[in-house]
Amino acid sequence: MKTDAEIRMQGMQALIGSLGLVEAERFLTALSRDRFDYTEWRRDGLPQLDIEELAHEANRCAKD
Repeated sequence: MKTDAEIRMQGMQALIGSLGLVEAERFLTALSRDRFDYTEWRRDGLPQLDIEELAHEANRCAKD
């Protein structure tokens, strides 16, 4: 089991790897500035896709 510090570090690395340093910082700033409910966003804010469709869309976005 990972520690909270390890999870935060891995999460930051994933954000920076995906968005770049500046955009990752903007994302984190937006989360702390806005009243943001991650659980609600995860439930209602993402398209309802099965795992195959989600993987296909993720791969398509990675190519773009």
